[in-house]
Amino acid sequence: MSDQNPVFIPGPTNIPEKLRRAFDVPTIDHRSGAFGEMFKPIFPGLKSILKTTAGEVVLFPASGTGGWEAAITNVLSPGDTVLAARYGMFSHRWIDLCQRHGLNVQIIEEEWGNGAPADRIEEALASDAQHGIKAVLVCHNETATGVRSDIAAVRSALNAARHPALLFVDGVSSIASMDFRMDEWGVDLAVTGSQKGFMLPAGGAIVGISPRALSAMETARCTRCYFDFRDMLAANPDGGYPYTPPLNIIAGLNVSLQMLQDEGLPNVFARHHRIAEGVRRAAAAWGLKLCASSPRLYSETVSALRVPAGFDSSKVVSHAADKYGVAFGVGLGDVAGKVFRIGHLGSMTDVMALSGIATAEMVMADLDYPITIGSGVAAAQEYYRNSCNASKVGTQRAA
Repeated sequence: MSDQNPVFIPGPTNIPEKLRRAFDVPTIDHRSGAFGEMFKPIFPGLKSILKTTAGEVVLFPASGTGGWEAAITNVLSPGDTVLAARYGMFSHRWIDLCQRHGLNVQIIEEEWGNGAPADRIEEALASDAQHGIKAVLVCHNETATGVRSDIAAVRSALNAARHPALLFVDGVSSIASMDFRMDEWGVDLAVTGSQKGFMLPAGGAIVGISPRALSAMETARCTRCYFDFRDMLAANPDGGYPYTPPLNIIAGLNVSLQMLQDEGLPNVFARHHRIAEGVRRAAAAWGLKLCASSPRLYSETVSALRVPAGFDSSKVVSHAADKYGVAFGVGLGDVAGKVFRIGHLGSMTDVMALSGIATAEMVMADLDYPITIGSGVAAAQEYYRNSCNASKVGTQRAA
């Protein structure tokens, strides 16, 4: 019966029963009015999550990686220079994708555990007097390290340098779980996916597009067909889709968006902070440090815990799966074997989080980690019991 246990990976996330029922729909004709009635309502909801009134939103049948590809191919041309900081596996993979498309990537190397270095980004932009850099790429939430970057600070860096580069943001593991302000932060392309904060299966790549990005699209020469914004933007307003749509994802999104609205975005963000803080209190009780180098960088959706010297974090993940039927995230890239990750986003409550904390504690005790059994659970319990739970009703709905 281990398939009844919640997962504690940073996505795909647990799917509430209400959403499992929502995307269990029969096939309908996607050229019919019935499809349009299902499809059109998702756009106001997605814009409210992204906090944009000026931009457009498109939905592709893909994961977040497809959203990355759509973002760069629709507004850039082969040979264009983009600026990106590499500070985790997912910032690295976006850089790799750009290079495969013939873009010249100017890379700022940053220690894994730090966030996007706004000061160094500003320096690079200020030195680009000819404005050869066409875009700046940032991962809002680096899923491999549990690090949240300050997007407002990156926007301030572009403004201070008086540079016209577009700002691309990967919000795959942050949007719909952590505060994201597309218009306020001047984000030109925002990428997310259905399988994280929206609590659905993978299969929906969501891209927010600013007016500046729409203008840049007119002269972009990267090859695109399946991921062409123009086809989507021409068909979507009338409830149409340029090819076969992800019907079940769309059906689920309608319900997911309503659930998030019913809970209220401030309560959604507060719930994620609350649950994340309980995990962090547990880690401190175990004597483990987070990969994130300072509290201001702590992610609210995933915590990467550094294991003591001489221990292999991969064994924590495999032992949890083999003995207890619970999934945690492995360390990736530069932190492979050094961290294990506890995902705490999407459909998650205090009680669910406690089951993950207790399991991690049992696993580490089994593997002879220098921890005291019960210490992490007790620390999280104390925090959950005594911290204000203003979003209790909304949390119950979301779960």
